[in-house]
Amino acid sequence: MQFSIYSRSSRKKAWLLSAFALALLASCGKAPVQNQTPATEAKKAAEKPAPAQAETQTGKVVVYQMFTRLFGNSNSTNQPWGSIEQNGVGKFNDINEAALKGIKELGASYVWYTGILHHAVIRDYSAYGISHDDPDVVKGRAGSPYAVKDYYSVNPDLAVDPAKRLEEFQALVNRTHAQGLKVIIDIVPNHVARHYQSLHKPEGIEDFGANDDTSVEYKRDNNFYYVVGQPFQVPEPQNGYQPLGGEAHPLSDGKFEENPAKWTGNGSRLAQPDFNDWYETVKVNYGVKPDGSYDFDSLPADYATKSVQEHAAFWQGKNVPNSWLKFRDITFYWLDKGVDGFRFDMAEMVPVEFWSFLNSSIKSKNPNAFLLAEVYNPALYRDYIRLGKMDYLYDKVEMYDSLKLVMQGKGSTDAIARVQQGMADIEHHMLHFLENHDEQRIAAPEFAGDANKAKPAMVVSALISSSPTMLYFGQEVGEAGALDSGFGDPSRTSIFDYAGVPAHQNWLNGGKYDGGKLTDEQKQLREFYKKLMTLSATEAVFKGAYQELHTVNKTTKGYTDKTYAFARFNDTTKVIVASNFAATATSFALKLPAELLQQWQLSGGDIELKDMLSERKASLKVAGDQASVQIDLAPLESVVLKF
Repeated sequence: MQFSIYSRSSRKKAWLLSAFALALLASCGKAPVQNQTPATEAKKAAEKPAPAQAETQTGKVVVYQMFTRLFGNSNSTNQPWGSIEQNGVGKFNDINEAALKGIKELGASYVWYTGILHHAVIRDYSAYGISHDDPDVVKGRAGSPYAVKDYYSVNPDLAVDPAKRLEEFQALVNRTHAQGLKVIIDIVPNHVARHYQSLHKPEGIEDFGANDDTSVEYKRDNNFYYVVGQPFQVPEPQNGYQPLGGEAHPLSDGKFEENPAKWTGNGSRLAQPDFNDWYETVKVNYGVKPDGSYDFDSLPADYATKSVQEHAAFWQGKNVPNSWLKFRDITFYWLDKGVDGFRFDMAEMVPVEFWSFLNSSIKSKNPNAFLLAEVYNPALYRDYIRLGKMDYLYDKVEMYDSLKLVMQGKGSTDAIARVQQGMADIEHHMLHFLENHDEQRIAAPEFAGDANKAKPAMVVSALISSSPTMLYFGQEVGEAGALDSGFGDPSRTSIFDYAGVPAHQNWLNGGKYDGGKLTDEQKQLREFYKKLMTLSATEAVFKGAYQELHTVNKTTKGYTDKTYAFARFNDTTKVIVASNFAATATSFALKLPAELLQQWQLSGGDIELKDMLSERKASLKVAGDQASVQIDLAPLESVVLKF
């Protein structure tokens, strides 16, 4: 049985809603850089954001997120709390040339290999010198990828030969590069596993906490915070929860030795954290004192406008907290192994000054590194982009949440226009997605109950902005995430357990990666994603200017609050996009505003348009300062009309 409180996503949402989020140590005393909104829609449409250094292709960046442990697993047993022997596990070696070509077909330029780093896992690897992990402080049997045990190694579960796990990962990096794809992995800066022990750290590198003074709650160069004089106590379980589903295990005794106790990953200062806390992890100290004040130099406000090189120069020679240096060394280690970028977990729980230091260091080593951060507080977005030098942030709270409500029939497309307008100055930096490992699957009954309801939302999400778009593995074939795998929530594909992913396995087809077991509906859905994401990735116009057409058409007959239309254009290409989120067909004569006609220099006549998704044609009728195009949309259908 599973409970929603166990979900990592649910815990994040609870954290975001708490008062603790408002008084977060990492952002204590920091005022966000204000949104400088352009005065008019015309000005916004004319502005072209400077591309991030990570982008080199003609069209937009597409990131394919793969949960590596599950991706290559052909086993369909799916026993709740099942072992590797029962349920199987995907390996690095399973991700072969055919798999990577299939990912490339979806327009991908980057693969985010999720769950790569060696995290706490309930499996006996003592033959390889790896210490046992305690089920009392591990979530699931396979463990959370966000409770990292060794930052300098990879998960032994993913290797055919655990003794050669780093070599097998290096071979995967090389295979990925050979297919013209780049590699992203997670860095989890805010917290580590309660039992951290690096076996592969380079010479001269010390483990987190190895030299901490544990007699004090805080010291700047301690890696952790301590509950002085009190040993750690395992949280009291709730709702009948038992580690490993109640299976006997020699370490599953309700105890874990840690004296003195450390602060828990989400900031709990209790020796016995609550069951809903991130008790499997401990919080890393970045030089933020327990009262929230900083024990390091603050960035002057004008550094929001300075270059990454100027940020690197600011930190040159400065005495920074020990944890800063440890994470710089970790990222350099992986860059040297060919990793092309990082996704930073819960970045807003770490001071923005650290990000200035780390990201300017990374960019000094690799100017094209792709830096993506998980930040959920919109008031901090501009700080983490401009001061923290992030390339991209999750657009979760604004665009994703708005599209989710529209897909569920609970929201109006008016919200899409408001979000895009409010993000005008930073839209290029806000990565769009409809699924990831924390969110519900679209096809899940708890979300939309039908993968096809993602189609109009995916068109809008992928084409409305110049920002990258991310796909989560299985999304393109309608995976519903319905399994009870052990620790996580049904409606989300488990990140804690050994499992197979049924719809994805139809494409996997026993390792052939040819879609041989896909249903006709799944094949059609994958073809839709291939066509749409290829447009996004190859057409330069979608990195150009944006003009919303929603407001001017709200009173147009047939155009409803379940419809959304906009234009994208550059010096050579003009495109009109219209999407129908409704379960019924709609028809309307879409109007173009006079200022857009003037900007496009259209004065009269009929202009033929072709739908880039279906090849059907339409006609834009222009007479003076008025223009319209007749658009007929089936349920959940979109058109991308190119001049």
